[in-house]
Amino acid sequence: MTFTHPVLVRWSDIDSYDHVNNVRYFDYFQEARILFLSSVVGSGADYFAEYPCVLVSQTIDYLRPILLRHPPYDVEVWVEAVGTTSYTLGSRIVDGDDVYARAVSVIVAVDGETQAKRQLSPAERESLVQHVSAT
Repeated sequence: MTFTHPVLVRWSDIDSYDHVNNVRYFDYFQEARILFLSSVVGSGADYFAEYPCVLVSQTIDYLRPILLRHPPYDVEVWVEAVGTTSYTLGSRIVDGDDVYARAVSVIVAVDGETQAKRQLSPAERESLVQHVSAT
């Protein structure tokens, strides 16, 4: 199951080469990742309060420059794998069939008070497994 979030390029995202600065891609992926995880729990619940977690790794492959324009680009997010204490999200920025960037993000579950690594709860794990996609 793939989640899609439209991202509109802002004037402030553009660098001196007239395309989106590479650092802004992280912002686009983060925005979509947060909304995706919030949708996993559903019912208006706060995913991050219910299932505290931290981003521990993110890699991005820049495939094409993103330009300033009014129609938004889409950021797609899906679960690639679910482990015992962590899970991996895949994402990409697209416009139709054109892929502009791909990202892999590793998220680790943590205790909300101590910030120590913890095992995924059964409910958390089940919510994530339902969103695994082979995209």
